[in-house]
Amino acid sequence: MIKKELKELYYSGLTADWEEDTLEFRKLISYYECAVMEIETKLRVLDKEFSLEYDKNPIESIESRIKSNAGIMRKLKRKGLPITLDSIEKNIWDVAGLRVICSFPEDVYLVKRCILAQDDIRLIQEKDYIANPKPSGYRSLHLIVEVPIFLQNEKKWVRAEIQIRTLAMDFWASLEHKLRYKKEMDMQVREEIAGSLQSAADTCYELDQNMELIRNRIKDINL
Repeated sequence: MIKKELKELYYSGLTADWEEDTLEFRKLISYYECAVMEIETKLRVLDKEFSLEYDKNPIESIESRIKSNAGIMRKLKRKGLPITLDSIEKNIWDVAGLRVICSFPEDVYLVKRCILAQDDIRLIQEKDYIANPKPSGYRSLHLIVEVPIFLQNEKKWVRAEIQIRTLAMDFWASLEHKLRYKKEMDMQVREEIAGSLQSAADTCYELDQNMELIRNRIKDINL
């Protein structure tokens, strides 16, 4: 019993059946890693092209991650889904994730249009939290896409999430995550901070709009 409990702790909640399938699990994760590499390469090529053709870089930075084993397990359990590899592929669309940071809101939508225009990118789902922010004030553009990866004997389509946001939106989201989930915070203080964060999100949005107006004015002068 102790040995089994230690194993389950080590595998962050994986079942005994899953432990027997460790190689297959690693293969699945490797597919997501390949999908991230494919998408990141596409994004960097686009940014390089814009730099050469238009003397601008719509992308400030690109971050990528693969959801942890424990994170995958928690999401499956929270959704009441089977703990199987097939269930991960069908139901957990953000195992592979990329975050693209842009300077201006216009660039967010430019990057979206360019990446979705590629004939080997399939759009599965789009959630525009910039046009329709969450109640917390969170803003970002979320795309679930499929991209092909080429294996030894097959082409496999793999899903990934791309989050595209501005520097201001990313700064806010990072601080919101750190401040909102302090465990020692009582409910009244938590609600006060939630209100302050929402106000700060509006300020960040106004900053984005103002900076974009300034950028466009400078661009018009240089024409």
